[in-house]
Amino acid sequence: MGDLEEWPRRLTGGQSRCPYCGLLQDRVATLEQDWVLLEPDMAPLAHTVPAEHRWIELSDGRVAVYGVCPPDPFQRCRIEHRLACSAQPRPDLWPWLTTLRAENGRRVERQADPEPPEPPEEWPDAG
Repeated sequence: MGDLEEWPRRLTGGQSRCPYCGLLQDRVATLEQDWVLLEPDMAPLAHTVPAEHRWIELSDGRVAVYGVCPPDPFQRCRIEHRLACSAQPRPDLWPWLTTLRAENGRRVERQADPEPPEPPEEWPDAG
């Protein structure tokens, strides 16, 4: 057996790279003691997302699917990265998701672009 700790260790979330597109995704615990990979820095109004795709952040940091219809008009939610991933084929669930997927595709391309060349050590004599 190992050393006993005063407080039990908890698995923490974090970020990982998507194996399909290479962009970061947030790893967040759910109420069901599982994990879900969410789109980082994205919190649309809940009424713009279909009920079965709304993840609401709880006060303890976990998330739960929020199927209340209609939701509070000011409630924010999170969506799974797999829905916003530009490298995975998905149906067009709602118009702004198509735009988000296109932007994520452009982000992947920008990450793949090589860095600009370093300036020369000596600049030419311009007179």
